[in-house]
Amino acid sequence: MAKKTRIKAKLKKGIVTVKAVAKHEMLGHFLAKKNKKTANFITYMTASVNDRIVYEVNTSQFLSKNPYIKFKFKGANKGDKVVISWKDLSGVTQLSTGKIK
Repeated sequence: MAKKTRIKAKLKKGIVTVKAVAKHEMLGHFLAKKNKKTANFITYMTASVNDRIVYEVNTSQFLSKNPYIKFKFKGANKGDKVVISWKDLSGVTQLSTGKIK
């Protein structure tokens, strides 16, 4: 079972900076074969605020374990919630929420 994504979001001069760590093993095909496991890594990730997507990315097996993401956007206020969701190769979807400070 995957753990929640840790999210820190700060508003400064009208720009929100989000830093997040997605807890995931990120087991690529080569390493999975070496360890006799099934490959499983995050394939798609989004972040939204007030039902507006502010970050969207398709990822691959070449991200490290527990990938760290950082992005900036405009158009949010303190107290708004940042919702980060991701889906991995096995079909598991994780949804985590953080508050803009």
